[in-house]
Amino acid sequence: MLPQEIIRRKRDGHELSAEEISFVVQGIHDGGLSEGQVASFAMSVFFRGMTVPERVALTLGLARSGITLDWRDLSLPGPVIDKHSSGGVGDKVSLMLAPIVAACGGFVPMISGRGLGHTGGTLDKLSSISGYETQPDIATFRRVVREVGCAVIGQTDDLAPADRRLYAVRDVTGSVESIPLLVSSILSKKIAAGLAGLVMDVKCGSGAFCDTEPMARDLAESIVAVANQAGLPTIALITDMDRVLGRDVGNALEVAETVAYLTGESTREPRLHEVTMALAGEMLALGGLTPTVAAGRARAEAALADGRAAEVFARMVAALGGPADFLEHSGRYLSRAPVIRPCTAERSGHVVGMDARQIGIAVVALGGGRAHADDAINPSVGLSEVTDVGVPIRAGNPLCIIHAASEADADAAIALIRKAIRIGDPVPAQRPVVMERVVQ
Repeated sequence: MLPQEIIRRKRDGHELSAEEISFVVQGIHDGGLSEGQVASFAMSVFFRGMTVPERVALTLGLARSGITLDWRDLSLPGPVIDKHSSGGVGDKVSLMLAPIVAACGGFVPMISGRGLGHTGGTLDKLSSISGYETQPDIATFRRVVREVGCAVIGQTDDLAPADRRLYAVRDVTGSVESIPLLVSSILSKKIAAGLAGLVMDVKCGSGAFCDTEPMARDLAESIVAVANQAGLPTIALITDMDRVLGRDVGNALEVAETVAYLTGESTREPRLHEVTMALAGEMLALGGLTPTVAAGRARAEAALADGRAAEVFARMVAALGGPADFLEHSGRYLSRAPVIRPCTAERSGHVVGMDARQIGIAVVALGGGRAHADDAINPSVGLSEVTDVGVPIRAGNPLCIIHAASEADADAAIALIRKAIRIGDPVPAQRPVVMERVVQ
């Protein structure tokens, strides 16, 4: 086969065979395809799309380009299940969900990523914990999953390496937003992780990759169809990301919010709790640990209420190199920004909406995210106590608290936040945080 002929066929809108896609994946993996050819293939898919069989073939090809984890030799007494989010602003659900499900009898080998654009990354949040190893070797990863019940780490060099090269090319050639390529990228790593079930959280709104409901539904339906045909039982929830999820945005701040959520030391933000419990119920039912989603949710609530989930989180942090007393003394180990100032409202009224993307961009500008792939992140910066849509507010009251490295950074963030959070009247109608459930 010739790479240029396969690229030409896809460019002209033809469906590629499984053999042609396998050839392309092998060329991506071993260098048989040049950077230009990989970019041309990706752009052809971007414009021409892929059928479900093509997406399945690409997903399986990328997954098989490296090792596939097999958990059967560990004789785990529960299912190996996971959750993945398409990303959003303030989305720290993975940090609390993995230990909740583990406390209920599941085993969660969660392979997460770093922040992209305005959305925060789970690995960046965990990296704010002193000593936490986000890139352990496979043996350590397996041991922690077996002993603790969950481990949240980054992608290793052995898992779906062809996807890593393809994504790197897409990232600099304008084809990241291709749903077929996005689906294959997500699922190849999950299949390589050896899962028995996956729950997908597809975010929808101004702070998400999918900013419209049709786009979110397209992504959710594609993931569910491709995953199930590839042999990975999967369901998806479409959840609201038209405003910040939880109260805090920023790496160390979101870890602190996670600790407070798990321990119950402060009131749990309702929308964050609803998403977490909905996903937990789905995971436990999909894994066969409960007969229904409702029963799974009740079991998750119990594990949260009696402290078992918090204990699992503490054990995971310690097992991956973090402090043994992190849960009790998290403030000692999470860095604190030198400048902490309120961003106040300029007029009275109600919070009628917010541009969550712009809020995420404000955090990136503070140093809490990356403008370039090799940028260092300041874990201490971000926003806390972010107001919610529908809340009444008076002029001079805080919209949020800015955590910044300098006064100038704080001033710039205040200007962005005041534009992003809209104040007016009357109180707007609000859509549910869990918008839709997608099954095969």
